[in-house]
This record gives sequence, structure tokens and C-alpha cells, in this order.
Amino acid sequence: MDFVRDYAMYTAIFGIFGCSWFGWAQENPRPGWRFYLGIASSVSLLVGLYGAYLSITHWDAGTALAAPGAFDHYLLFVFIEFLLAAAGAIVLLRKKRGDAVAPWVAFVVGVHFFWLNSVFQDSALNVLAVLLIIVAAASIFISKKLNVAPSAITGIGAGTVLLGFAVLGWIRFAAV
Repeated sequence: MDFVRDYAMYTAIFGIFGCSWFGWAQENPRPGWRFYLGIASSVSLLVGLYGAYLSITHWDAGTALAAPGAFDHYLLFVFIEFLLAAAGAIVLLRKKRGDAVAPWVAFVVGVHFFWLNSVFQDSALNVLAVLLIIVAAASIFISKKLNVAPSAITGIGAGTVLLGFAVLGWIRFAAV
């Protein structure tokens, strides 16, 4: 089933969070990357803001969250996601592994999309989950090879994936 408001919200949320990840990528990238990260962040933000506009103007459209208990499950999964991300980040920082925080957060965000598939009944969220988990794992190795902070590679990867899914949400919205 097509949920118009959900596709608009995908555009908003994934676009804005893509912007955030591109911002995190600027922690310690190669100097020549900063300009492009700024452009990517700006594009992602603009897509996200357009998604917010679509969401507001189509608020009464169909959403998977209208199903009984769906919104409660959504809130539970997001709460668990934030709790796990924060707890892991605290542990990593105490162990002097702050460089691993961005990959950890990307991993947790990826896993939470598997859970959200049950709420939104959208198998595309499984693809998003897998891609973010791959980004999290690969960023550790790629960052060492390129001699940049893991957050640079994690941010570029997660930002790109999320921007791509924001655009996909926009396409799906327009197709309904």
C-alpha cells in the first residue's frame, strides 16, 4: 500500500539527517573535501526542507502510523535507537575510542531501520538498513587507508545513502 505522507516524511527526515551526516563528515576529512561536503550538506538540507513542505501540505494523506499500535512501536524503536547509540557512544568515549562513535551510531541507525520495516511495511527500509550497516563497517577500514577520521567516511557514506533515500521518497511521493 502507498502511504503518501510517509514518502513525504522520508524525503524530509532522510534529507535532514543526510545533511547532519555530511556535517559530521567535516570533523577531519581531507582539506579538499570540505567544499564538496558543504555542497552535499546543502543539497541534502534543501531536499529535506522540501520534504517538510510536502509533509505539512499532505498531513491528512495516508500513513502507516495510523494503524493500531504503529505509532507506539515507532516511538519505542526510536527510543531504543537513541538509547543504544548514546550508551555505545559513552562506552566508546570512556575507552578513549571516540573515533568509533560515528561508525557505531551509523550501525545502530542501520539496525533500527530493520525494526521500522515492521511499522511502515516498506521493504526499502531493509535495503537502507543494510547500506548503513555496510557504511559503518567499511568506514573503519577505509578511513585508516585514507588517513582520515572514521567520521569523515561514515558521514560521507551515511549522508549519501540518506540523501539517496530522501530522493527515492520524493520519487515515490510523486508517483502516487
